[in-house]
Amino acid sequence: MDRFRSVLVLMVFLLITAAQFSLVSAQTKITIGYAAVSPRTTPLYLAQEQGLFAKYGLDPKIVLVRAAATLVATLVTGEMDVGYTGGTSVLGAAGQGSYLKILSSISSTLTHTLVAHPSFKRAEELRGKCFGIQNPGGTTWINTILALEHVGLDYKRDNINLLAIGDSVLVGQALEAGRVDAAVLDGALVRRLRSKGFTIIAELQPAKIPLLSQAIVVSPEFLQKRPDIAEKLLMTLVESLAYSMSPANKAVVIKTMMRKFQIADPVVAEEGYQDYLSGVERRPIPMVDGMRNIRRLLATLNPKIASVKVEDLIDSRLIRKLDENGFIDKIAASYGLK
Repeated sequence: MDRFRSVLVLMVFLLITAAQFSLVSAQTKITIGYAAVSPRTTPLYLAQEQGLFAKYGLDPKIVLVRAAATLVATLVTGEMDVGYTGGTSVLGAAGQGSYLKILSSISSTLTHTLVAHPSFKRAEELRGKCFGIQNPGGTTWINTILALEHVGLDYKRDNINLLAIGDSVLVGQALEAGRVDAAVLDGALVRRLRSKGFTIIAELQPAKIPLLSQAIVVSPEFLQKRPDIAEKLLMTLVESLAYSMSPANKAVVIKTMMRKFQIADPVVAEEGYQDYLSGVERRPIPMVDGMRNIRRLLATLNPKIASVKVEDLIDSRLIRKLDENGFIDKIAASYGLK
């Protein structure tokens, strides 16, 4: 009898092990690249750390590529499966003849803030000064140009120097260190600088300036050959957004933001969290108007972009399917959201 029990226990153990191995092996490996560290990458971090990718059968390798142009190039060549980047880089690639597809976007307006060194109090004082950006023609460049337009400035006319620094975290650090005079930042990064006495020149969110920012981007080939994986990716994003917006998960989200964005002050982190909530969409459906705004500005650098049809760069069929079949609302309800 003891021998029988031992054999039975061994069989059960082998069955459980086989099931676990089968589950792991069933996970689809994909590579996801993102070009900048900012509050809008929070859903990506949470999806990885909270096991949401695994829930939908995905095993991602997430890579920071510190240049949107480089990230786009890896999508075009197939080195990277998915890009977590803005509409700016997608339009830039289209201007060079490489058309990618935007499947979703977590925000449709510019939610950033124009922040300046404490010695500057008004927008007009920034004429002839230095702004930090990631790179010319990139998303932070677009954000900066739109912010300058909003406060009545023009970087060419007003001799404003746009200095390439790196992603938003690095730009914020450069502003804090006095390497640049101003920058256009968002969320927790703004709160950190405000707490140190830096001047808030303009809050841009109330202006509702159309802008398609952080998005899920793939090549047409990936979408054609692996539509099931693309849909699972969007399901993960939808749940990660719902997770991040749920009051029950507030402590986890704030802790993640503090760690990723190097914030030590809980008060600053709390304010950054509130900014994040007001800047993301529960339904991450990409909007054409935001892409048209980007096209208008990029065309000043590359006239070929003026002829790009932005409608050709957006494929919202899968995310609209998830909306129409009730998946987005179902996930939201499971996290206590309306």
